Amino acid sequence: MSQLGAVQIEIAVLLGRSRLPIQQFLRMGRGAVIPLDAAEHEEVWILANNHPIARGEIVIQGDHIAVSITEAADVHDYFAV
Repeated sequence: MSQLGAVQIEIAVLLGRSRLPIQQFLRMGRGAVIPLDAAEHEEVWILANNHPIARGEIVIQGDHIAVSITEAADVHDYFAV
């Protein structure tokens, strides 16, 4: 195995964001719903090690949820939100 094959990258998909007071967050229990600033069919951010690398859309395939990459990320757009 080459050294490149040993590199691990954490991939995360950001569906939306929310701002709320910490006291409200601490009062939330199991089953609480946090509203996000994104619409149902809005593009998602794809992050590699917490760095935006692409935009994508959610795809439902049977019982599985996947992400289809639609474009490279514009880092300036990500941090402007």
